[in-house]
Amino acid sequence: MKAVIVNALEGIRSALNWLVRYHWLSFIIIFLLAFAIRYMQLDKITSRHLTPTANWELSSIAISLMETGEFANPYMLPSGPTAHLPPIYPYLVSFIYRLYGLTPAGGLAAWILMIGSSSALLALLPWLAEKLGIGRQAGFLGGVAWAVLVDWAGHGEYLTGIALGLIMVAFLRRWRTQSINWWGSLLLGLGAGAAFHLQPALLTVVLGLLAFELWWCKGRGKWMHAIVISSGILLACIPWGWRNYTTFGEFFFIRSNFGLELRLGNHEGALATMEQLDALGDHIHPRANFSEARKLRDIGEMAYMQDAQEQALHWIILHPGQFALLTLQRIANVWIGPLHRPAGIASVLGLTLLAIWGFWRSLPMLDLPQRAVLLIPLATFPLVYYFVAYMPRYREPIDWILFMLAGAAVWSWVEVEPRVIGTQKD
Repeated sequence: MKAVIVNALEGIRSALNWLVRYHWLSFIIIFLLAFAIRYMQLDKITSRHLTPTANWELSSIAISLMETGEFANPYMLPSGPTAHLPPIYPYLVSFIYRLYGLTPAGGLAAWILMIGSSSALLALLPWLAEKLGIGRQAGFLGGVAWAVLVDWAGHGEYLTGIALGLIMVAFLRRWRTQSINWWGSLLLGLGAGAAFHLQPALLTVVLGLLAFELWWCKGRGKWMHAIVISSGILLACIPWGWRNYTTFGEFFFIRSNFGLELRLGNHEGALATMEQLDALGDHIHPRANFSEARKLRDIGEMAYMQDAQEQALHWIILHPGQFALLTLQRIANVWIGPLHRPAGIASVLGLTLLAIWGFWRSLPMLDLPQRAVLLIPLATFPLVYYFVAYMPRYREPIDWILFMLAGAAVWSWVEVEPRVIGTQKD
């Protein structure tokens, strides 16, 4: 029996080693697998439901861009220019609508954009895993596992995951080689600044990585390089920031809606997750509430968001215990799973625990920069989501790290267990 197990594990190990010999090969295998599985799911969507409508914030903005050229009208009532969402993904979707119109073909193309970006992220896992010190095999296992476990996130989360992976690889290369030049620092800043227009929550990740670089790297020039990176970020943010200033008369970071989201998750009767709030059906949100949409239209987006933020902060000050409890519940939802729906806990908690095990098993072969580059995004990216009503898609940009580490746990067993079994006495 032992011989059968050993031979099976050695066969799996040999197959994995062959599959990851070339990055292009593993990329194609995972991409095609993920794309095919997800594309087949589209058969369940009728043509009527594929046709783009203004029923959602992102599609509403994309339709406005297509029809008027304005980044506008994400709410229940027409309200004019907006900064409710970061700009890149709505612009991509609007380009698709321009090509295909508001037809089932246009809706299908928008779905294919999401499927293609998610498949590309999964297919990059072997390469990312090798660059980050985890190993190609772990990345391949994680990519295949995620390819089979279909999920959907339609606000650019997968493109954000790709951007995050590239930022992590760039920082790690700087730390390990100590080869830092001015052009590299500027390009890194420009890339990070561009990525913020996919997902502003990447800011805390970049700040965390930059803080580690200042602590780890030697030499007096490290502070100047940090300034160059910051300058690159600023340059990348100037066009959208200037658009927002000329439109709203205020400077703010990418999006305008933090006050709204803070109030949605922190008010009398608030619950920890958006799913629970949806069940109540009484959102204090201009996308779902006519009176709120009318108020926003009347006073303007910035005044409305400021008022919502003040309401949220006032409630938090008066109810610190409830706020703390909601925050703890949201943290638990991120890492354990939906507490209000125990059946959904197994997959989230299982992935979290397997990732922890994979990181632990990988520790001996990881140096300090490699450990830092893996842990900093996991610690910093979700921070803002601990204070607003939680949605599972919020974690999507860092899920690939968890799948990669889970793959490391499985690979460590496949690689080591045959030798362990072979040395055991009957």
